[in-house]
Amino acid sequence: MKREQKISQFGFFNVDKPSGIVSSAVVNKIKWLSGVPCGHMGTLDPLASGVLPVGVGNATRLFDYFLEKEKEYVAEFTFGVDSDTLDSTGNLVQGGHVPDETEIAGVLPTFFGDIMQVPPKYSAKNVNGRRGYDLARAGIEFELAPKKVHIYGMELLGKKEGSEDTYLIKIRCGGGTYIRSLARDIAAALGTKAVMSALRRTQSGIFTLQNAVPFDFFAQDPTVEDLEKYLIPTDSVLPYERLDLTERATVKILQGNFVSVDALDGLYKIYDGERFYGLAEVVEGKAKAKTKLC
Repeated sequence: MKREQKISQFGFFNVDKPSGIVSSAVVNKIKWLSGVPCGHMGTLDPLASGVLPVGVGNATRLFDYFLEKEKEYVAEFTFGVDSDTLDSTGNLVQGGHVPDETEIAGVLPTFFGDIMQVPPKYSAKNVNGRRGYDLARAGIEFELAPKKVHIYGMELLGKKEGSEDTYLIKIRCGGGTYIRSLARDIAAALGTKAVMSALRRTQSGIFTLQNAVPFDFFAQDPTVEDLEKYLIPTDSVLPYERLDLTERATVKILQGNFVSVDALDGLYKIYDGERFYGLAEVVEGKAKAKTKLC
């Protein structure tokens, strides 16, 4: 059943996804509520919760500009256990010792910076046209190539309350990092095994947990008017300056022409009057519209 009314604005919802549902379920719900195409920026595993930015309407055209944004997580790593999925949802096998806080804190800095990381087999990575998780579930043997990811830093927060084998670790990383793989690799560096037993994303670029909207709000089928109260305007999430143009230059650039500008090379926000139009790229004093959003 379709809704009769569509959302009148485009932008982003900063959703606090709960554990236990897939990211696409969040997107599909918001798509139905808004009546326009939607998409998320950065999948969260069903086990994971936290910040899931969802683009509404033409805002989805901006996803490429957010791919490498810094993300922050608080992960739970349980040591002395292994699984085929690298998290606690898989087939668990006991093995290895449980390191102490000093050992874990000492090895974390060895992962800072650019590192090569092998993605989990149970992931959406494409292998000859098929998803890794489909091949893994079918019992087909395959290998995934390591990929470069960036770890800005990690901080050991201590043991999980009431647990003897689970530690909380705050992780700041670039896009494309698999936290499950970090659990495996950190444990391997300590001569043991570990799985990710919980994960909460607290930040994705400018989107933070502090201003995220719980998914329960969307699950209660709010009206379009109530929905729009939480919509973040598209231009407010872009970390680019406004390119000030004369009326004549604005007409030319909106027609797809180059215009001369006094601005440094880079990306800029451009407007048609006060309406956000999209992004322009400046190269050697020449600007041209790059991404149109209206």
